[in-house]
Amino acid sequence: MTAPASPPEVLRAPLVVEFPFTRSLGPVQSAFLSGLRDRVVLGVKTSDGRVMVPPVEYDPVTAEEIRDLVQVGATGTVTTWAWNGHPRPQQPLDTPFAWVLVRLDGADTALLHVLDAPGPDAVRTGMRVRVRWTGEPSGAITDIACFEPCDPADEDTPHGTPHGTPHDGVFEDAVTGIVAEARLDYTYSPGRAQTAYINALSERRTVGERCPSCHKVYVPPRGACPTCGIATTDRVEVGPAGTVTTYCIVNIKARNLDIDVPYVYAHIALDGAGLALHGRIGGIPYDQVRMGLRVEPVWTEGGRYPDHYRPTGEPDADYDAYKELI
Repeated sequence: MTAPASPPEVLRAPLVVEFPFTRSLGPVQSAFLSGLRDRVVLGVKTSDGRVMVPPVEYDPVTAEEIRDLVQVGATGTVTTWAWNGHPRPQQPLDTPFAWVLVRLDGADTALLHVLDAPGPDAVRTGMRVRVRWTGEPSGAITDIACFEPCDPADEDTPHGTPHGTPHDGVFEDAVTGIVAEARLDYTYSPGRAQTAYINALSERRTVGERCPSCHKVYVPPRGACPTCGIATTDRVEVGPAGTVTTYCIVNIKARNLDIDVPYVYAHIALDGAGLALHGRIGGIPYDQVRMGLRVEPVWTEGGRYPDHYRPTGEPDADYDAYKELI
């Protein structure tokens, strides 16, 4: 009796995509964040008289620029909510909390933030809440540390200013830009087609899959042809050499990347592939890289993937041979 075949290995690995996002602020967003730093909440009045918090720069009805700022309250009403029993790293609170939409007093729209509450039974639509300010304001939405339940008897208008009072948006040392840390942290499983691709790389081979309809060879393979919408199962080995179809010169050093600038990243059409993949070009001065340059992979130690591509020494490819792959 023949033993059953072992199921194929399912590859999984943690994957983190992280980068800082730098944004300059216009007058409306600058006033809003400067106000939060000074414990003042501002909204903006639209052409139909509504007050929007957080403020927007263009009227959602007329699309015209708007700058009529008004001060609203630091107390408000929960309009809807969802309980988060398992906070993720770098969320506003490290204990269970509620995501809430809060319509601040004097505003007509709701602000998304978090509510510090002992449990879901303590949260309800219509409950009154107030801002809990952070102890170290910096001019960011996180200057609102969270919302907390508010006893109506303790409510007060911030700074004695009536809700809806116009504000000139002028603050000393105004916030003019922010840096937001974007991060995606998850477990990635590549699936059947990319698993075969990754396993082949460990053998210093590059494999793709051919569409049975249009016959294009996809590298890396995705398991289906995005043009024809049908499964790709015909595995094809391509390369190892290829042709530079287009490229860019990188002059800004990336964090945690130990490569001297300037360097070149290129789209490389491996021989036999129906589209180009990208890779770094080495072994040649950056200003000598060109379209049509013939290159080959230089593998990392251990052979898991090409570290970069270098010239093969062959004559450049004719433009007609790769023009459809640009």
